[in-house]
Amino acid sequence: MIKKVSSKIVYKNKWMSVREDKVVFPNGEKGIYSVVDKASFALIIPMFENGFQLVNQYRYSVSARYWEFPQGAYEEQPNIDPLVLAQEELREETGLTANILQKIGFFYEAYGYSTQGFHIFLATDLNAGEAKREESEQGMVTKKVSFTQFEQMVLDGSIVDAPTISAYALLKIKKII
Repeated sequence: MIKKVSSKIVYKNKWMSVREDKVVFPNGEKGIYSVVDKASFALIIPMFENGFQLVNQYRYSVSARYWEFPQGAYEEQPNIDPLVLAQEELREETGLTANILQKIGFFYEAYGYSTQGFHIFLATDLNAGEAKREESEQGMVTKKVSFTQFEQMVLDGSIVDAPTISAYALLKIKKII
């Protein structure tokens, strides 16, 4: 096992912190690990009989817009109940509410350098309402796509979000679709 000798935060804001850990490897060599500590988020799969509701928003870090399942975190309350978070994010981003919201999994997004994970929820028996987006989500749009359209969007690069694609794979593996 790798042994942590010391740890210090080298950067912090309201969304994340970056720490640098001095470590000793099993062979005695010394090194460092840089770790992004970030609250886990909820990813919601709004599923209808033959498809999904997706959202599209500008992602600053990659300077592009892509389609994805609704998702988000609550930085002010990093320990919020994931079910409550999922309900709020679904309503906020799509205007939908789910009569059935079932947790189907948890994955880490990039555990090679980050502690962030995501809770995956399947939302069914959906009711339409009005979206209540945050300031950073004002350009967000939403649309319904069929299962076939979803797969084509992955193939053509319209969907490149790893959490969205892995959540879809989980649906297939669990034989939910």
